[in-house]
Amino acid sequence: MGIIWIILFIVLLVALFSVQNAAPVAISFLFWKFQASLAIVIFLCVLAGIVIGVTAMIVMGMKKAGRRKRVSPGGPGNVT
Repeated sequence: MGIIWIILFIVLLVALFSVQNAAPVAISFLFWKFQASLAIVIFLCVLAGIVIGVTAMIVMGMKKAGRRKRVSPGGPGNVT
């Protein structure tokens, strides 16, 4: 039951943020120009940051797993 209250609180905060930041802003990117709600622009920027961060974590994890496979089972100092 507690998780429902947390989700409801987060949804309420997002709705309040969206209502308070509903003003249109002009976006210029390379050759494109358009207008969008400030809340949508901020949401898309946060979403892009999450995607980039998760992708970087996955790549780093794959590199770390690759290094672990190359190390001998006895460790780097195990010489026989």
